Amino acid sequence: MKIGIMTRHFVRQSLAETLDAIISHDIFHVQFNLTSTHVKASLDHEIDLVGNQVSQQIAKRKMSVSALSGEINMVHPDLALRQAEISHLQHLISSCKTFGTSIIATCTGSRSTESMWKYHLDNETEESWQVLIATLEKLLPVAEKHGVILAFEPEVNNVANTISKSLRLIEEMKSPNLKIVMDAANIFGKGELPRMSEILDQAFDLLGDHIALAHAKDLDRDGDAGHLAAGTGLLDYERYVSLLCSLPFDVPVILHGLDEDQVDGCVSMLNRLARAN
Repeated sequence: MKIGIMTRHFVRQSLAETLDAIISHDIFHVQFNLTSTHVKASLDHEIDLVGNQVSQQIAKRKMSVSALSGEINMVHPDLALRQAEISHLQHLISSCKTFGTSIIATCTGSRSTESMWKYHLDNETEESWQVLIATLEKLLPVAEKHGVILAFEPEVNNVANTISKSLRLIEEMKSPNLKIVMDAANIFGKGELPRMSEILDQAFDLLGDHIALAHAKDLDRDGDAGHLAAGTGLLDYERYVSLLCSLPFDVPVILHGLDEDQVDGCVSMLNRLARAN
């Protein structure tokens, strides 16, 4: 198992200090957050240069970038704001490989104007689904041109909020460049925790072939859950890790939703469960 972490969990004065802090925990795989570049100006104007600088620092430490963070609200109700985010992500896709990865982790978003991670009733409408389709029709040709995977997260507060909807999206888009970020802490709707084993198994049965990346955090309840460090909440991590290890490929598992002083314990837990499998 390739255990990694989001770089944004290590707030330092420079990229070098951030990466050194990560490897001090024996972590050599990262999901790279653009805030870790410490670039003050708009990244869109110098992203190739920044990407090359990042990849050099990564290679120097024998690390690897498992994915680049590229979350946007694909269904934002304000058309102008939505188009601005689409343009940003298109730019990021075109420069993704300069960071040393071909995967961008993203999400399908919410009709909420407050946050792409906040549930809105309109997420359930066909109109929102068609807005999502239209957004992906602008993004996937760019991803296919540059050989980049867009991996979205099935998330209870987003438009693709269930396993079945996520599979439907992949089947409707018919693009080999649309994949899944599997985060088991995000897939349980309200009242579904008693069916945890069934839902986890179904998620991997239906989406396993499409997983490009996995996230590792925990939850304190189903529905709009509060997020905790991996192994400190209600998620059945033995089953989750077993399912990840049963995949026919070695998927990077990225920690997030934790404090720095919890990192070593989470890494130890994942390694122990991976060895058991």
